[in-house]
Amino acid sequence: PRICVVGSGPAGFYTAQHILKHHGGAQVDIYEKLPVPFGLVRFGVAPDHPEVKNVTNTFTQTARSERCAYYGNVTVGRDVTVAELQQAYHAVVLSYGAEGNRVLGIPGEKLCGVHSARAFVGWYNGLPENRELKPDLSCETALILGHGNVALDVARILLSPLQLLRKTDITADSLAALACSKVKRVWLVGRRGPLQVAFTIKELREMINLPGTRPVLSPADFTGLENAIKDAPRPRKRLTELMIKTALEKPGEKTLEVQAAALREWGLKFQRSPQEMLPSADGTRVRGVRLALTRLEGSGDSARAVPTGDVEELECGLVLSSIGYQSLPLDPAVPFDAQRGVIPNSSGRVEGVPGLYCSGWVKRGPTGVIITTMNDSFDTAQSVLEDLQVGTLDVSTSREGFGAVESILRSRGVRPVSFSDWEKIDAAEVSRGKAAGKPREKIVDPQEMLQLIGH
Repeated sequence: PRICVVGSGPAGFYTAQHILKHHGGAQVDIYEKLPVPFGLVRFGVAPDHPEVKNVTNTFTQTARSERCAYYGNVTVGRDVTVAELQQAYHAVVLSYGAEGNRVLGIPGEKLCGVHSARAFVGWYNGLPENRELKPDLSCETALILGHGNVALDVARILLSPLQLLRKTDITADSLAALACSKVKRVWLVGRRGPLQVAFTIKELREMINLPGTRPVLSPADFTGLENAIKDAPRPRKRLTELMIKTALEKPGEKTLEVQAAALREWGLKFQRSPQEMLPSADGTRVRGVRLALTRLEGSGDSARAVPTGDVEELECGLVLSSIGYQSLPLDPAVPFDAQRGVIPNSSGRVEGVPGLYCSGWVKRGPTGVIITTMNDSFDTAQSVLEDLQVGTLDVSTSREGFGAVESILRSRGVRPVSFSDWEKIDAAEVSRGKAAGKPREKIVDPQEMLQLIGH
């Protein structure tokens, strides 16, 4: 059987890995629109979390298997259609992730100084489409909308001491911009309360212990919460206890000294929902955000934030909206639920289109960490294997796979990038990084990548 996977992030690679491992004859081709592989492991994981990127070692093993091939620099839906892939392969798995971001839909969202956290993360991580982002870091206060891990990542990068960032694979341009940053205060604002935050304890602890920075948590937000979490699940309980301790406990002398010396600060603000981005006097830049105060209806994860009618304004010169990534439709031939931002499916089988599957964020929505995506992709791969076993996928007719796609791409002037091409780019990045004392210096311009491999 010839199987095609669209997208080379964790979802794509884990799907390929599982199929290759459990079917001795299957051949898997992975298509990726960028010249470089690994998706959000390369472009989403924070530069100061290198251990999370170790999964690329496993992905590299998969890509080097003689039954696997990687074709970068190919945009499915433009360079080759899903229908054409279905003609060339017995099964097609869509694992292209979430390339858009949810918008707030409020006035002033287009003002200078307002960005999505997704674009900001892409900028410091070298995602080509975000390399021209010029976030204005000349203000003292930044405001992040959202209480998830991405929001904490962004806050940490804004406030981290430069000597910590210099040792990471953060891009040269963003490092230079952060070196001139005037930002010394970051507020993380959420619509709901402390019991509904979406970040995890590891990220919170890192933020609390960030050198040269002190946490500003309002005791009023945490008073009396001990009782509310008595029966909460353990992760939620430990996370809340850490916030309570940070907000309510009197710091020891040593901590007091450290905090007094801290030049930067960050804090969590709860039960506030953005209503409008406030423009500067000349109407071009953001100067603050008007927030509606909310009260909670219901409790736990299902609590809803309802406006109370009161509002407040927070001054800031940079707003990063971290309210979630969003998958986009890829090709008119593929069913897409625009409401939920996913491809309608059951166990990864795309509804109403035999032989078409999906895995990862485009299958279940943009939630969870790499391990969640791994399990989800194994689940989709299992569906493919079952359909091969029971004959739902007819492999009696041979399919040409890349042979057929190659001639289509050639006729359209598209030259795919192989995995060994990527390894040349990788080697160049690592050697440039070495010169700068970093693990790698990412190349952010696709044209430069292609020139490097002689395309």
